[in-house]
Amino acid sequence: MEIKGKPSIMYNRVYHNLFTERGLPMNDFTKEMTKTLLNGGNIKEIFRFHLEKAINDLLKTELSAFLQYDKYDRAGFNSGNSRNGTYERMIKSEFGELRLDIPRDRNGDFKNQTLEPYRRHDDTLESTVIHLYRKGMTTSDIADLIEKMYGHHYSRQTVSNLTQVMESHVKAFHSRPLNKRYTVIYLDATHLPIRRDTVEREAVYLAVGITPDGYKELLAYDIHPTESAYNWKALLEDLKARGLEETLLFVTDGLKEIKTTIERVYPKAAHQTCWVHIARNVSHKVRTKDRAFVLDDLKQVYRAKTKDEAKQSLEDFTSIWKKTYPSMVKNLLLNESLFSFYDFPEAIRPSLYTTNLIEAFNKQLKRFTKRKEQFPNVESLERFLVTYAMDYNERFKNRIHKGFNKVHYEIEQRFDELYPKN
Repeated sequence: MEIKGKPSIMYNRVYHNLFTERGLPMNDFTKEMTKTLLNGGNIKEIFRFHLEKAINDLLKTELSAFLQYDKYDRAGFNSGNSRNGTYERMIKSEFGELRLDIPRDRNGDFKNQTLEPYRRHDDTLESTVIHLYRKGMTTSDIADLIEKMYGHHYSRQTVSNLTQVMESHVKAFHSRPLNKRYTVIYLDATHLPIRRDTVEREAVYLAVGITPDGYKELLAYDIHPTESAYNWKALLEDLKARGLEETLLFVTDGLKEIKTTIERVYPKAAHQTCWVHIARNVSHKVRTKDRAFVLDDLKQVYRAKTKDEAKQSLEDFTSIWKKTYPSMVKNLLLNESLFSFYDFPEAIRPSLYTTNLIEAFNKQLKRFTKRKEQFPNVESLERFLVTYAMDYNERFKNRIHKGFNKVHYEIEQRFDELYPKN
């Protein structure tokens, strides 16, 4: 029902039914809201007006408490301090722009606690901007959306400035201490577009670890134009410098020299090549008509119950396919990191023979960045990555990864054997 013009008897009856018959208080605020709703007005303006009034009243009350006398109270004549007018300040809120009158005292000692000095927007808006930025929206998209949501314009530079609050989080993330022990560490790189004069997809290096108790955590990330063993070595050395001294296993894709690189920093740790990557490489080296048969035979290798059975299945695979695809079989047999995961308890093996855990992380990461055509610089990508990393670690800090709750004692025992105390 639309009611135009001056409120009528019918209008009064409508809001009476809406409120009084339901036991709701009929104060000025609810009456004003009802009138606005029925006349098609802007409900946000009602909230903006009353929020502005409430803050201004609070500021006046603060000054009275500070001076220890109310306005027009004669006791103030001999207090040694008095009111000295106000100055105007505009604050952007989720309901629109607030015009606030900040009171002053004659001696200049009064500091209100309601508003932070020099603040020009509220925490809700700042949180919204950071949240949207983390979700992969560009600064231009965010500026447009903020204007539609809150009714005031934010330039791309202003939005970018708001996200600068993440700089401290970036530094803290890169310097935070790590646990001494991680059962397994997954290494993988994904590629995201970054502008350095021109736009190129650059490698984002990622390391995810699982503690002996079974809690997973993004340990570190780094950004370089390309992926190389040299850059991985720098990341591993950073992990060690931050306290990660002992680990049992690294799981990686098929990057050349990665095993040697790991051994230089963590010589006692085992290495497992991801079987999904192995199968993918094998499929590229065989004819399409044979691909399904080859991959089915290969599954018998890494899905065997024991290491001995896996080795026997590999011999069977070799005897079947070495004549047809000698190069493929030769490359497979040269890999020294096929069966390391069999040295661990069966309950956690499904998590150890592939990089699926970190691949899932990368998939989510790319889903959030899909809307971004590019990151304008490395700093903007850093801010995005650290918010995503912090959310990831918070989400999983109290969740034990599948199977690890059953093998804690065995894992600790293996650590003590591999890294005996002096």
